[in-house]
This record gives sequence, structure tokens and C-alpha cells, in this order.
Amino acid sequence: MAEISDVFFVDGVRTPFGRAGEKGMYWNTRADDLAVKATIGLMERNQAVPADRIDDVAIAATSQTGDQGLTLGRSVAILAGLPQTVPGLAVERMCAGAMTSVTTMGASIGVGMYDLALAGGVEHMGHHPIGGNADPNPRFVAEKMVDPGALNMGVTAERIFDRFPHLTKERSDRFGMLSQHKVQAAYDAGKIQPDLVSVAIKDAEGAWGLATEDEGRRPQTTMEDLAALKTPFRPHGRVTAGTSSPLTDGATMSLLAGGGAVKELGLAPKMRMVSFAFAGVQPEIMGIGPIPSTEKALKKAGLSISDIGLFELNEAFAIQVISLLDHFGIADDDPRVNQWGGAIALGHPLAASGVRLMIQLAAQFAERPDVRYGLTAMCVGLGQGGSVIWENPHYDGKKRK
Repeated sequence: MAEISDVFFVDGVRTPFGRAGEKGMYWNTRADDLAVKATIGLMERNQAVPADRIDDVAIAATSQTGDQGLTLGRSVAILAGLPQTVPGLAVERMCAGAMTSVTTMGASIGVGMYDLALAGGVEHMGHHPIGGNADPNPRFVAEKMVDPGALNMGVTAERIFDRFPHLTKERSDRFGMLSQHKVQAAYDAGKIQPDLVSVAIKDAEGAWGLATEDEGRRPQTTMEDLAALKTPFRPHGRVTAGTSSPLTDGATMSLLAGGGAVKELGLAPKMRMVSFAFAGVQPEIMGIGPIPSTEKALKKAGLSISDIGLFELNEAFAIQVISLLDHFGIADDDPRVNQWGGAIALGHPLAASGVRLMIQLAAQFAERPDVRYGLTAMCVGLGQGGSVIWENPHYDGKKRK
């Protein structure tokens, strides 16, 4: 008989993230091969889990076409050498694709239908520019359902500044600069590298190499550099390349398990799923989406924002993160938030990013037994937000000195 179960994040890995485009390290690498690499790396790290026990594989991509098409969960499972008895599916919720892979598989584990599942995402923004293969219904604009600017994420970010004038460009620039500095500090301390799976790559001349680090980092960034950047989305605007996530290629993969499987296989989970929620907002100001989704997730968990000891918030744009922090009364530079930097420095390969947030939160939980709860949250194109609250299995109830 199936029984309601706890849902555990056992482990997660990702490929290094590469700059999208012809000069990026993955230009000659297929999107599905990035997901295959992450899947193989995850299974190799978790040899106590028999491959034939995986109940399902959910892999997200925003542009489900070309080398990101063909029901990724199933095709990647086959390519990664999982037994052909293991099924798979594809997920699409734009930026929250991998997050939705996790919550969908987690829900299936929670109601006792699955014991073990893989969940992740991939995005090759070099091969598939955002919206490149889409044909938005003309009624969106003709019937004024959605503002024409809603499909341009940079325009939606500018509108957060319009709505909240006290959130200044200077605050946004400082947040973007600190993201770069924090990512480099985390690299220097060896925090990020343990969860990266190296990928063999081939350059334009046909020479082989190895991708071992995130490619888009700019650790020398200063406030002066950021002040001088153009504002591409609006003349005299406030959003720049330095306060936006760059276009990025990469893949992420996680292993989820129910309580019974954890016990039976002797697994050591890194997090327990407490609650999750998704919410919709006006598409033309999609960046505020994680505010209502976080409020819903907190309510489901019976928690308040003060219970959250660590935040991993996707930095689609600096202003978008600041708007959430401001709403909840959290300082821009609160040490609980994005300790190791975020997408402004690392990149945001759309459908892959949700699991990157979880990987970083899980690693921080291991270092922080004084923290009980953490939040992963992100804004989503077309006006949505997604939030997942996690519990730290290492929590010991002792305050830090």
C-alpha cells in the first residue's frame, strides 16, 4: 500500500555554466548531452541507488525543440545509460522548469507513488534564444490580455523600478557587484566546485578541452564599471548587463527520495522538502512573482519569513531580488541571502536554474547546523513566481556564537 511520505533532496550536481553564443564554451555541445553529463555525474556520486529503482526522470527546458526536444527526461535517461525500464518526461515552466521538475517529482514521492526520482533542467540559450521558437498568440496583445513588453524580461525589470521608486539604480548596481564578489569568494574557498560535473568540449578549431568552471564571472566588477554601462531596455533606464543574469548554457540534476527509500538504501539526504508554491502576477511585472509564491509556501508550512535562515534567490535581475527583500523587510546585503552570489555572476540557463539554487542551499545547510529552514525562490516569465521551503537535516537547535 502506498503511504504519504517525506520528500528528501538527496543530492544535486550541475555542469559548469557557459556563456551562450558562438564564443561560449558549449557552442559545439548539444543541450541533451549537457543533461546526460549531469545525470551520469549524479548517478556516479550516488552508487547506493540502484539505477533500475528510479521511478521517473523529469527534465525541464524552456525551448523544447532541436537538441532540447524529444521528451528530454526519457531521451536523456536512455543516453545516460539508465535501464530502459526507467520512464521520463519533459517539463516547461520557463525559468522555473527545474524547480517544477523537483516539485512534481517531490509530490509524486510525497503521495507514495514513487520512491526515487531524478529532477533537473537544461537550457542551451546559444542554440535556442529565449522565445526563439515561440509563436505567441496574437490575442495576447490584440485583446490587451498581456502588455507587449511582457515578453521582454528586461522591460519587465525596468517596470519594477517604476513601481517602487525607493529601489534605486545604485542599490541594484551594488547588489550586482556584490554578487560577482561573493561568487569569486565562494570559488576561492572551494565551495562551488564540489558539485560541478566536468564536461568535454570542442572549440571552433576542433580542439578538445574540459569545462570545469562557470565561464561568465566578472570578479573585478566595481560600482564605477556598473554606473558606466548602457541601459539596453530603455533610454536612461536603470537595468544594465551588470545587474542582469547573462545568457547562459548549462544543465542541473537532482536525486529525490522518499523516507522509505532513504532508510532502505542508507542514504544521507541533504534537505527535506517542507512546502512549495507557485503564483501568478501581471506578466508585465513578472519580477515580483516570488513574493506571492513565497507567502503561499510560508502559509502551507506554517512558518513566517523570520523562520527562514538562508535564502537562495534567483538573480534574474538585481532589482527583482531587491523587490522581494524589500517586501519582507530584509536588507539588500543581509548575510542570509545568496551567500555565494548568484545568477548575475554564474548565469541563468533558464529551465536549469531552480536546481542550482537547491544545490547551493544544500551545501550551505551542511555548514550551518544552527539554521533550520531555507528558501529557494525565483521569478518566472509571463508573470509567475516559484518558491520551495526546505528543512536542514543537520539542524541541532544551537545558536551560533
